Amino acid sequence: MNGELRALGVAHGLLLGLALACPLVAPDLLPWGMDALMLIGGFQLRLADRRFTLRSGTREWVSHIIMAPSRLLRWGAAAVVALIAGDLRLAGAILTAALACELLAYPLATLLIGRRSLIHAAGALPLLIAATGAMGQPALHLILCFLTGVTACMVWLRGPDGEPRALALALGGGVAAIAAPLLFPGALAFAAPTFAVCAAWTLAHLSMLRRPVMPWRLSAVPANLAVRLRPAGLRQPLP
Repeated sequence: MNGELRALGVAHGLLLGLALACPLVAPDLLPWGMDALMLIGGFQLRLADRRFTLRSGTREWVSHIIMAPSRLLRWGAAAVVALIAGDLRLAGAILTAALACELLAYPLATLLIGRRSLIHAAGALPLLIAATGAMGQPALHLILCFLTGVTACMVWLRGPDGEPRALALALGGGVAAIAAPLLFPGALAFAAPTFAVCAAWTLAHLSMLRRPVMPWRLSAVPANLAVRLRPAGLRQPLP
């Protein structure tokens, strides 16, 4: 898992750094940064923990925490940043959402949609994005951001990874999410999580991008190998 999606991991670290700098640079952007952090955090967690279902035993309910306990430091750092910015409500929402996501929401999501197909995961994603944009309660809003990231990762894992066409679709979705609030200002609450999902998909595809498969042709084979592959009666000495 380490280094598998390097571009996404680097972006996650940069996003955390920008969130830490928000109280000094742009305090108004802090809530949006926390939304993106929760969404990318859910994406990264599902990427690292690809179980279809929970195993038996109470320990398996928190096995994703045991797998990487240092990951919880990000939630603590985010809450400290909100405290520095003087937003006690956001700090409490971050801690509440982090505990709810790690101890309840993510294990339940693994049970409910861990075995679902691409069609089901893709169908649930726009519903989660719509619920995220409509939710006004900060803690529930952050929990929905996290679950949106988890579901977006499931869609990416079950869909084509690293194909130029899929990358183009993700880029197009991101551009559309940027343009939507400019045309319809009320769509910003829904466009922001859509843009975060498309950005995560774009970085994931860039990490796995590969050249399209080309059909094998005899003319593309080196001359010495082509001679050996031809029938004996058609072989001619090389000039």
